[in-house]
Amino acid sequence: MPLHLSHDFATALPELSVPWSAEEVADPQPVVVNAPLAQRFGLDPEWLGGPEGARFLSGQELPDGATPVAQGYAGHQFGGYSPRLGDGRALLLGEVRGEDGRLLDVHLKGSGPTPFSRGGDGRAALGPMLREHLVSEAMHALGIPTTRSLGVVATGRSVMRADGPLPGAVLARVASSHLRVGSFQYAAALQAQDQDQDEDEDLVRRLADYAITRHHPQAADADQPYLALLQNVVRAQGELVAQWMCVGFVHGVMNTDNMTISGETIDYGPCAFLDAYDPAAVFSSIDTGGRYAYRNQPAIAHWNLARFAETLIPLLDPDQDRAVEIATEALNGFARAFSVAWVDGLRQKLGLSSDQEDTTVGPVADEVLQLLKQNRVDHTVFFHALTQAAAGDTRTVRSLFTDLPAFDDWLAGWQAFTPDAELMSRSNPVYIPRNHLVEEALQAATAGDLDPFHRLAEVLAEPYTERPGLERYAEPAPDSFGPYVTFCGT
Repeated sequence: MPLHLSHDFATALPELSVPWSAEEVADPQPVVVNAPLAQRFGLDPEWLGGPEGARFLSGQELPDGATPVAQGYAGHQFGGYSPRLGDGRALLLGEVRGEDGRLLDVHLKGSGPTPFSRGGDGRAALGPMLREHLVSEAMHALGIPTTRSLGVVATGRSVMRADGPLPGAVLARVASSHLRVGSFQYAAALQAQDQDQDEDEDLVRRLADYAITRHHPQAADADQPYLALLQNVVRAQGELVAQWMCVGFVHGVMNTDNMTISGETIDYGPCAFLDAYDPAAVFSSIDTGGRYAYRNQPAIAHWNLARFAETLIPLLDPDQDRAVEIATEALNGFARAFSVAWVDGLRQKLGLSSDQEDTTVGPVADEVLQLLKQNRVDHTVFFHALTQAAAGDTRTVRSLFTDLPAFDDWLAGWQAFTPDAELMSRSNPVYIPRNHLVEEALQAATAGDLDPFHRLAEVLAEPYTERPGLERYAEPAPDSFGPYVTFCGT
């Protein structure tokens, strides 16, 4: 097999995983293969899209020496703590070296039951796996840190769900790692059960050292490496959530087991993108209280990071009270990191010069976002039309508002700043994974027609470049589409 897989995580932290193998699949068939990503670590896309590649992508046939594992982790799900979650339908096949020399996880989703399945079937349906491929690759094209899809393979087996039998599939994804806040919660819980553990065998310490080496190596040289780790993760997550917000992305299930230590977006279950701008937008069928609404994402990220900080308390200072003070101060950095990234993102979307003070950018942005909400204006359409306005054509952007006098007042004030249209064109996507187009593509793919899926993927690969003939991909959902609802665990 033209690939070597190391088993770095499984060797370094055997307590946090269980050796396991993928469920047998008789005749896996490739559905989609990510050729550019495959080439990053020397895989021939033609091989990957053939029978042998399909067996690899489904975990049936692995390189010699590969030791796949199901990873263990805990997590707060909608605020409730679950001490043992883990890879209930997933496997870490191992690691490969990326172009920069860093390790990358190769990980399966939908590969069958594991010791962490908690009564589930361990399988996945084709539609949700194609959704993760489509949206994660779109996020990558938008410049947002994310796990990526190497490919999707059809298993040829039906998966039973609430709507009846669905075609089964396995997703192979690549990530800087799958270390999560929940990984640290799990390690802390295991460590608490073993009171006789020697300090040199401290599981949380070993996990923290591993995370530093793998993701934040600069922290190793700090006076307080574990504090530096916390600060780095806090900053990475603050910047990530700001990037989500700038493109109108709603993750939908920001549990602590879905927050990475690397700062990459992970898991695309009940995710969606804003159509009409609405800070209270919720798309998950089970988020009845709006915990993970668009506007709540920064607060929830901060809450999740507090759970991460709790696991590091023993490493921050021998005096627990002092350790809590240190952790609290580090967590306070989240608001700063998010605010800086959010304001800078809005500055670019509005085409404002870096010479403009944040105290100027903030009110200009807040006022127009309020107008978007009041007039129910599409988030992505507005900023693209505003880019055209910066180039001198205000007709489209003005046509979006019912309260035109209020918008014209704002527009005149904004134009006085001489906005940079070129900067805006690099910052405001024309094409995003619009919810109605994603559903259209997935429904067709489930029925056996992959053309809409491939066409949408091609469009999303260049989100900032407007192209003739693609107008429907830039338009809001039709009124007939109705309220959008997504589902977890599919």
